[in-house]
Amino acid sequence: MNTVTGNWDRAKAGAWFVGIAGTLLIVGWLTHFVVQRTRPPGIDQARAELRLKNLAELRAENQTALTSYGWIDKNKGLVRLPIARAIELTLARAQDPAAARQDLLERLEKATAKPPPPPNPYE
Repeated sequence: MNTVTGNWDRAKAGAWFVGIAGTLLIVGWLTHFVVQRTRPPGIDQARAELRLKNLAELRAENQTALTSYGWIDKNKGLVRLPIARAIELTLARAQDPAAARQDLLERLEKATAKPPPPPNPYE
């Protein structure tokens, strides 16, 4: 009776081993497959040139935004100033801290004001 039970235990252990090993192999293969399928393509010469061109355009736009005047929101009266001029204005206004704080709070409220709700067509 012990021999039958021992053989059955070995067969059961072997089946478990094969099942676990097979599962690990399947998971490993699926992991490898997913990694291969989701890997981004390499950067070739054309892609590198496109990225450099986009970077140069972005830097030119940023330089223009940092050194020129322009409208941010004409309806609210928000303008873009060159950095040097903005520093001059800030230093001039900072001579009186109370007035500078009040001015800053007023400008903040003006810049973040919500537009009025649209009229109700049923009224």
